[in-house]
Amino acid sequence: MDFDVVSLRVKIFLMEIPVTIPSPDAAIAMRDSTLGQMEFARKYTLGLLADVPEELWQREPQGTPTHFAWQIGHLAVAQYGLMLFRQRGRAEGDVELMPGWFRKRYSRGTKPSDDPSPHPDRQTMLGLLERIHLASIGFISQAPAELLLEPTEMPYTAYPIKLGALLFCPLHESIHSGQIGLLRRAFGLSPVR
Repeated sequence: MDFDVVSLRVKIFLMEIPVTIPSPDAAIAMRDSTLGQMEFARKYTLGLLADVPEELWQREPQGTPTHFAWQIGHLAVAQYGLMLFRQRGRAEGDVELMPGWFRKRYSRGTKPSDDPSPHPDRQTMLGLLERIHLASIGFISQAPAELLLEPTEMPYTAYPIKLGALLFCPLHESIHSGQIGLLRRAFGLSPVR
């Protein structure tokens, strides 16, 4: 049998699969589970970064078009987008929490730069990542089922509702943790796991 594997994959990806939206009780249970997954993913990410020397923070290893600073900036933007902006829209104080210049520099589709001038230092970036994490966890832990069940646009996973955007966040973090792990190995640092 002769067929085009790429075309087959695209057709499978584009298929519409019927989805049953969770009940309000199930949405709250998934919210709480996702918060636990996000806490685990963030601790793992921070563990990968703990012993990375400052001089490697903004360096791209040969053949690897990324660096630690971009990965952390991107995770901050993604968590803000998936757990705050997607859930509640813009709120008072968001300009300080997620400055526009930062979002534009680290959003999906941006590219890392090894020029240190466009990147805040390591401590500043990790501080911003922590503030966004705390704000996200605080908001989502109180989010009612009615909010989580509202429709949303991509990116999301499993469900085309705000809960789906929330469910995507720890998956996204894990993907980038893998990239951070690869950066560690490319620089000859010991693997964490």
